Amino acid sequence: MNLQARLVRLRTALPFRGEIVAAEAGRRPPPSLRTPADVLGLLEEAAAAVRADLLAGPAEKARALGRLAEAALRAIEANNLAARVEMLEAVLKQRERDGKR
Repeated sequence: MNLQARLVRLRTALPFRGEIVAAEAGRRPPPSLRTPADVLGLLEEAAAAVRADLLAGPAEKARALGRLAEAALRAIEANNLAARVEMLEAVLKQRERDGKR
């Protein structure tokens, strides 16, 4: 695609995407990002939005989805680690209660 066509596409895409984001933001409260599970939910929504974007080319979609997948893997690892820590804390509390009896 030549530079002129790319600039025209960019000029028409930015306002359109901005309207979509504004409309989406008006429908629901912003997501809570306090836990890895919250981040995973947000990443799933972002991946769905990338897939549905009619203005992005295949290379742009692949690049964005690759980055989202990388972030999702980190969030999954953090979520697994948080679950393991919770389990260990529960075991330690149980041991403390059993030892004090």
